[in-house]
Amino acid sequence: MYLEFFALKHKPFTIKTEAHALYMSPQYMTAFSLLQYGIENCDGFTVITGEVGCGKTTICNALTRELDPSKSLLLSLPIPPHDEHQLLNAICTHLRVPIIANESVETIRSKITEKLRQERTQGKRAVLIIDEAQNLDLNSLETVRLLSNIERDDEKLLHIVLVGQPELKQKLRKQCMRQLRQRISVYHDLKPLSFMDMKNYIQHRINLAKGEEPSEKKFQIQREQIPIFSFFALRKIYTASRGIPRIINNICDKALISAFIDYSTKVRVKDVNRALKDINQLKRI
Repeated sequence: MYLEFFALKHKPFTIKTEAHALYMSPQYMTAFSLLQYGIENCDGFTVITGEVGCGKTTICNALTRELDPSKSLLLSLPIPPHDEHQLLNAICTHLRVPIIANESVETIRSKITEKLRQERTQGKRAVLIIDEAQNLDLNSLETVRLLSNIERDDEKLLHIVLVGQPELKQKLRKQCMRQLRQRISVYHDLKPLSFMDMKNYIQHRINLAKGEEPSEKKFQIQREQIPIFSFFALRKIYTASRGIPRIINNICDKALISAFIDYSTKVRVKDVNRALKDINQLKRI
């Protein structure tokens, strides 16, 4: 709808997880570097927590794009299994380990151990990333801890990354989780964007969406300066979103539609207010 008007090749603000569009704010760079360090050193657990929509999954996806498939074996569980048995079965599926119905947990774990040792012999180190890890029950978390014990010649064969909402921190604080907690070598709590980072994030997304200038210009305006978000519009977006990227995307997308409807190259406070009204109406459905 508004793409041609704003000289955009695609929508700059979507709620999809887009690793290629990751804006590396200072704290995102820190989280990315810590993830990279944890995986490369394969020592203990890496835990990344943060509020819903803060970009945890996006950072993990960006990192996995950087992994060398000849050296790393990625096991990604975007939706955590409901129990211990399902967790082990999901890992076996990723490892292409055949399992038989009603096999015991111990037998499945032995098969996983053998497969990881085979992969290491071929020069690959396994990385298990569990997203939404706050939904794992305590038995599954204990199973994950036991999997971290798998080693060969004093070398850990599986590095585990737990990614979750703040509730994950609460689970890990439980007394029964003290053994797992002691093995966390890398931890980062991802915070919402600051106002300045949000401003740069918005511009970053717009720049990515612009791409090359189209050959045919229907609207003769200064495309390199549009769309412009007024300072007060940005303040309104920041207050409403609390610096959470997913919410920022939702507000900005609807605000751009509002500006387009008024044939305005500037996103104003009233456009943000319209966007927020639309969002609140959707919440009532």
